[in-house]
Amino acid sequence: MHHTTDQPPLTPESAFDALYVSTVPGLTQQAYVLTGCRRLAFESAEQAFHRAWEHWPEVARDPDPVAWVRARSHEYALSPWHRLRPGLYRPASLPADPVVRALQELPPWQRRVALLCDGLDLSIEEAAAETQATTAATAGRLRHARATISRQMPGTDPDTRTRAETDTHTNAACHALRARVKDASAATLAQPWSVRAASERRARALTRAVLAATAVLIALIAVTVAMTPDP
Repeated sequence: MHHTTDQPPLTPESAFDALYVSTVPGLTQQAYVLTGCRRLAFESAEQAFHRAWEHWPEVARDPDPVAWVRARSHEYALSPWHRLRPGLYRPASLPADPVVRALQELPPWQRRVALLCDGLDLSIEEAAAETQATTAATAGRLRHARATISRQMPGTDPDTRTRAETDTHTNAACHALRARVKDASAATLAQPWSVRAASERRARALTRAVLAATAVLIALIAVTVAMTPDP
């Protein structure tokens, strides 16, 4: 007679840690492909998981938690505000990889669609849902992205290629992008417990800031009321 033992339910911490360990190397590599910046790549993946832990009940119930954190990581990586950060982007540090370089020639929304469809094998419909765009707009962005990447990749002169050569070159560029995205490593990544701890510290600091701001506002109102002459 075989005895079966029920597995204990996952705690929120263990469920988060399992998602982090299985997902963060890929997210970091995706963010690097999107930005060409290693520092921003690590930051984007960690920020996505900070938000995931802060909203863990929502993430745990989501039909696709991986897509949840991926969307936040990509959005953070492509935020235009990073261009204003001193020292983050330097001309001398542009990526040597031709695939990553080619992606940097694209507008952010085309870059993201190319990564989702050609790098991660999502359908156009799935990419449209994740980027909150229409299917038609997503298909157009992917078409323009592929054309730009194909022109930027080394090979035959884009102006003299036949239709068959263009299709072959585009397919090669798609395969190259897929290979770059899958070239992920867990080296030097933060441990999941430290990400959870940092999220909790940030939440406590935000709560203290809100309480302090509320106290100041109440004090200002009280002073204003006290100094207002009676009619």
